[in-house]
Amino acid sequence: MQTPYYLIDRSRLQQNLDKIAWLRQASGARALLALKCFATWSVFDQMSRHMDGTTSSSLFEVKLGHEKFGGETHAYSVAYAEDEIDEVLANCDKIIFNSTGQLSRFEAQSEGKIRGLRVNPQVSTSDFDLADPARPFSRLGEHDPAVIEAVLDQVSGFMFHNNCENEDFDRFDEMLTVIEQRFGHLIERLDWVSLGGGIHFTGENYPLEKLAARLKAFAEKYSVQVYLEPGEAAITGAATLEVTVLDTLNNGKDLAIVDSSIEAHMLDLLIYRESAKISPDTGPHKVMICGKSCLAGDIFGEFSFEAPVKVGDRLSIENAAGYTMVKKNWFNGVKMPAIAIREENGEIRTVREFGYEDFRSALS
Repeated sequence: MQTPYYLIDRSRLQQNLDKIAWLRQASGARALLALKCFATWSVFDQMSRHMDGTTSSSLFEVKLGHEKFGGETHAYSVAYAEDEIDEVLANCDKIIFNSTGQLSRFEAQSEGKIRGLRVNPQVSTSDFDLADPARPFSRLGEHDPAVIEAVLDQVSGFMFHNNCENEDFDRFDEMLTVIEQRFGHLIERLDWVSLGGGIHFTGENYPLEKLAARLKAFAEKYSVQVYLEPGEAAITGAATLEVTVLDTLNNGKDLAIVDSSIEAHMLDLLIYRESAKISPDTGPHKVMICGKSCLAGDIFGEFSFEAPVKVGDRLSIENAAGYTMVKKNWFNGVKMPAIAIREENGEIRTVREFGYEDFRSALS
């Protein structure tokens, strides 16, 4: 295949799904795919067999989950607009409001629909202020138990989302205890609670049994259905970005320019100033892998290779599923990667290609 393209590996995806299925069975929690992280619906057939549905952040994600994934469709948005709320309600099973103001504004229209409220416990695991839902003056959810209690008769569930890139079970346990201490007297009056995403329970050596026991105990204590919203946990390690070296040069370091762009194709890494990953990343030849856009900082990272990198070499950039395809863009008009799937029998098939017509139609 001609590069660049995202390559989703069904076998590697299945490893995550098997852990999700086990956790659902052992804990009683339900798992919803967070579409903000991964929305490539060509593999929803596989994912929907091991998950309970989807959760969303916008009208379009709600519709995609309803149409392509099935199961439960949870709608959440930081703010719904008047001209979209009816369509949101028509495509969801549960609607979660970010504030008591939004709940009040759309109380009449959402009557008869299962409703929830986002609650901000004011603690999180994020190392980045940009992504910290508990940052000072956060707009993400209500935090005052008294304000929340005043509208408790209008909702049947809460959504908490304060785990961000959290690989530490003990930290998860501590924060859930904080939630219980602050909001337990309200939770016991609910039917369901979503604990959001960001829990990296599919990671290597994660104590899955402890997580299952903690979730089950929480559900039994408050007599609620627990939901998790895995995004990255569902697709970690399941895809690569396949690229080709177009040029090499030396400007104090050996550089290689590839037919892709971190700005356009792996934007999350650029936002958080993180390096991409290429394995095995060993050998005596250190090379900085650079994107082809005009942005000076369009750099995937510096990696070690066993042999000098030369024009025409193919490279596989790892962890290219989460927050990549959902953020890809047409910066510089750089060719957008195709999307391909490696089936479990090893066959690779292209499921979507993008060309000039897609670039032109994105604008006016």
